[in-house]
Amino acid sequence: MSTPSTGSRGLGARLYRGLSSVPMWAFALVWLLPSLGLFVNSFRTRDGQRGSGFWRTVPDQFTIENYQTVFEANTVNSLGVSLLNSLAISIPATIIPISIAAFAAYGFAWIDFKGRKWLFIITVSILAIPLQVALIPLLKMYVGGAHLTLPFIGKTLTFIPAWGINGTSTAVWLTHTGFAMPFAIFLLHNYISSLPKDIFESARIDGADHFTIFWRLVLPLSIPVLAAFAIFQFLWTWNDFLIALTMIGSANPDALPTTVAIANLAGDFGRNEHLLPAGAFVQAFVPLVVFFALQRYFVRGLLAGSIKG
Repeated sequence: MSTPSTGSRGLGARLYRGLSSVPMWAFALVWLLPSLGLFVNSFRTRDGQRGSGFWRTVPDQFTIENYQTVFEANTVNSLGVSLLNSLAISIPATIIPISIAAFAAYGFAWIDFKGRKWLFIITVSILAIPLQVALIPLLKMYVGGAHLTLPFIGKTLTFIPAWGINGTSTAVWLTHTGFAMPFAIFLLHNYISSLPKDIFESARIDGADHFTIFWRLVLPLSIPVLAAFAIFQFLWTWNDFLIALTMIGSANPDALPTTVAIANLAGDFGRNEHLLPAGAFVQAFVPLVVFFALQRYFVRGLLAGSIKG
């Protein structure tokens, strides 16, 4: 039987937990309001959006005309095509960095080779290179390749041939893959290096090689950090505008992702700006599905490597 003091402490603890959650719900509502306004305006006409705020909308004003327009196949920037383009960019730009970086992170963490420390430092230092300053040189390389003319000899060495992939989705996801690799290696290395050393020693005693250890032990134990990076990388590539605009631009309108297509929906002088809420909500739907599908790994992946096991 609880004493009065024990009951009062329990009541105080519950009251404290309830009050401490108030700021969290307040922040959640603040962040939810723009999304709610976007959702409501996506079902309103142009005159309705201009005439009053979304909180004054009545059910009779709702219409699906905006969604029908943005998905029309005969429009220049149809979201139906651009959604497929965004998937064609985001999926390879997410899977390829994870696949390569996982092997590299395991090598940096548990394989002892000469120059490992300095090679890892050089790899991570690439994070300091601004993305914006490399876009135009990369675009020129995709078009004409990378060559070096040797002085006094007059010969030209070709390091990278002219691929001619400008104006394609390949140029976009290839750029995303290159710039995501250092961060992926850094994040996965922090997590993999924190795994218990005993399990690796036991596996080596049983005769397992590095590939077996990586495939049977490291990958299953690294699912949280892999999922966390997948969320970050997918959201980054799906919501990217600058790289897609630079690499594709107006050269190939059929390859434009949703971000560029939505920016073009407004038309000349913003005459179709009422279509933007519908397009933006469609564009935001896929990242929301990805996030909620992997959210149970999100917090665990954020703390990857912060505590040594």
